[in-house]
Amino acid sequence: MLRATLRSFFAHKGRLLLSALAVLLSVAFVSGSLIFSDTVSRTFDRLFASTSADVTVAPKEGIDESLPTGVVRTVPVALADRIGAVDGVAATRVDAAVENITVVDAANDPVGPTTGAPTIATNWYVTERSPVKLTSGREPSGPGEALLDKDTADKKKVRIGDSLTVLAQPGSFKVEIVGIATFTTTNPGAALVFLDTPTAQTKLLGRPGVATSLSVDAAEGVSDATLKQRIAAELGDAYELKTADEQAESAAAQLGPFLDVIKYVMLGFAGVAVLVGIFLIVNTFSMLIAQRTRELGLLRALGADRRQVRRSVLTEALLLGLVGSTLGLAAGIGLAAGLIELMALFGMNLSAAEMVVGVATPVSAYVVGVGVTFVAAYLPARRAARVSPMAALTDAEVAGVGRPLRIRAIAGSVLAAAGAAALAGCVVSEKTSTAASLLGLGVVLTLIATVVAGPLLVRPVIRVLGGAFPRIFGSVGRMSQRNALRNPRRTGATASALMVGLALVAGLSIASTSMTKSFDDQIDKTLGADFVVQNSNFMPFPQEITEKVRGVESAGTVVRQRFAPLALNLPDGKRVKSTASGYDPKLDEAARITYTSGDTAAALAPGSIAMDRDFAMDHKVRIGSVLPAEFPGGQKTRLTVGALTNMDQSGGPGMEGGLFMGLATVEKYLPGGQEAALYVNAASGSDATELRKGLESALDPYPQVQVRDQADYKELIRQQIAVMLYLVYALLGLAIVIAVLGVVNTLALSVVERTREIGLLRAIGLSRIQLRRMIRLESVVIAVFGALLGLALGMVWGVAVQQVLALEGLKAFAVPWGTLVAVVVGSVVVGLAAAVLPALRASRMNVLAAIAHE
Repeated sequence: MLRATLRSFFAHKGRLLLSALAVLLSVAFVSGSLIFSDTVSRTFDRLFASTSADVTVAPKEGIDESLPTGVVRTVPVALADRIGAVDGVAATRVDAAVENITVVDAANDPVGPTTGAPTIATNWYVTERSPVKLTSGREPSGPGEALLDKDTADKKKVRIGDSLTVLAQPGSFKVEIVGIATFTTTNPGAALVFLDTPTAQTKLLGRPGVATSLSVDAAEGVSDATLKQRIAAELGDAYELKTADEQAESAAAQLGPFLDVIKYVMLGFAGVAVLVGIFLIVNTFSMLIAQRTRELGLLRALGADRRQVRRSVLTEALLLGLVGSTLGLAAGIGLAAGLIELMALFGMNLSAAEMVVGVATPVSAYVVGVGVTFVAAYLPARRAARVSPMAALTDAEVAGVGRPLRIRAIAGSVLAAAGAAALAGCVVSEKTSTAASLLGLGVVLTLIATVVAGPLLVRPVIRVLGGAFPRIFGSVGRMSQRNALRNPRRTGATASALMVGLALVAGLSIASTSMTKSFDDQIDKTLGADFVVQNSNFMPFPQEITEKVRGVESAGTVVRQRFAPLALNLPDGKRVKSTASGYDPKLDEAARITYTSGDTAAALAPGSIAMDRDFAMDHKVRIGSVLPAEFPGGQKTRLTVGALTNMDQSGGPGMEGGLFMGLATVEKYLPGGQEAALYVNAASGSDATELRKGLESALDPYPQVQVRDQADYKELIRQQIAVMLYLVYALLGLAIVIAVLGVVNTLALSVVERTREIGLLRAIGLSRIQLRRMIRLESVVIAVFGALLGLALGMVWGVAVQQVLALEGLKAFAVPWGTLVAVVVGSVVVGLAAAVLPALRASRMNVLAAIAHE
């Protein structure tokens, strides 16, 4: 049996190749994502561990800042003397480092990364743990000198002697580059500007005598943990103390979300590849077993029992999984190397020579590859085991033809009803978490139901789709339609591979289009200012820019917005962490706010706060409620609810509750913040065109901010949502590639299965052109059938997703009809492309050999 199994496997290796490709793609994305994330994690762990001080003393972290405030929290430098007197301290150094800066050259072009990595300005000192070393020029001395890292200098063509402008919170200042520092470790992608310590304190932090942290070295023989305990005994709990390991762990945790995005995106691709690949493998083994009915019957007649036959088929699947997993692991290593090179384009210089292939990676690769193949082949293996020895005496039959679909109908109906109930529950749910859970359950159940019941839809749908074929293409069209109807199970499984990808695309396209329309409606409804001055990535900017805007002659009302992270203790006993916005008193001139209770004056009064009505009702908050609040840095107060709003809008990530208050309240409890946005109206007698010219001229030296009107603001939102769409289209591309492999495989095996039939058709006069046309039409009708199933399912999902978004204030609903039509047209192209090789092979058959084929 083993010899027979191996011979069968290698006899069909060409037919199994396409299935192996599906396994390869699945494994490649899984292993590639693990290798890349492990490599980045290991690299940065070494970087953080090698550069962190033995003990770091910093301000208390307090409330997490979901959105940046621009506030730089500091510790007094005088602490260094107290720390230096602690037993076991070898040295103490002052750190003055900030990330909320922009550096520009003489042409006002940014000198620094534009891909999201920070530009960091810090004080210069050299230790054994410094991540950089001076390689040319000299150290900075005095307020007008600075160093720049070599990577940034090379990219931006900055040389020693060049003049740069640093736009910091206290104000702008010019520096001359007197030296270049080169990274001795991995460059995380940031741009580094070094100043001497007094300059860093005054120019970056606004005053001498303060530091962003203090770095402490332990004396020989003193552990980091012991030193931390001794310093804590001296300073109490007023400051955040971390050992080198804790500091490295904290820094790695901040990097975690970035790595998670890449990992989960790639695992999403792997998931789609696995799901679509299952259909391909099931179809391939089902057809191979159907074609080997006589062979399996002979094995049974010679004494092989059912277990041996089933084991034989599963052994073939195991071999396929091993081959696909091995090739996929190799492809995953190549994919990880490509990602490492791609990161270099974004400034993160990782080394492919330091690639980490942990034990978990090959284990995961083979578990996914072999597991998927084994599971997908199990049902065909059971079917093979049921082949009767008498089948050896009959012509080979096509498995599944003529068998009733009663079980599928019952199972599909039950699953569809359960899925519909879950989606209905999602639609009527009033809580986002509950709705999201029901949505996930409904998507899974309806997807499985469609796959199970798909063959039931083959005959009615394909009769309609191919109804015009006989009239247009004559007998060739009639035969192509009947070929697609011949085996509903096979046609349904082949179409399901394409259906999965298109259902995802349709659902997410509807969601993104609805989000875009919702944001457009919100902007039209709420934005009353002529222009918004804002950073492209929503980072705060210094007061200096506000003064420049106010100085524009055609500018009238200027309303500032700042972010203020806070935690509220609510009457229902819950503690909610969110981010409030602080505004100037003339907010009504810049925004249109709908109040259900109170007004803008009450909302922005000192010590007051406003919130969304629904949020207030959920937490038993009323007008006049007094809520204990805590701001970053440990500042605590009690805020009075002065107004409730009904804006039907999403607060966005980290902005639960639609909280806002007066800027005076924000400044009292979170002093030193920076503006997140400026809302500007034209002065009396000036128009919007004149104001825009004035603003753009005044802000030319500040490339970190842009001037936007309503149309520009909408376009910014669309671009951000488009990032999600690009991911969707990439998933679609992957699903289509595997689905095309599935259609090619099905048609190729079908051609082999119908070799004698094709020979007879050719013998009675069917031309090669007609034969190729018949196979192409069969392929197109299967692809369009899968596309329509996918679009129908995706539209149902899209409606449910929009209901979840509505709970977050995004209530508009829109269908991207152009995208959906393009998908249907694209499915025709997919069908034609998939049929090229099988049709060519069929047309080249020798007629006599085909007729004699058994």
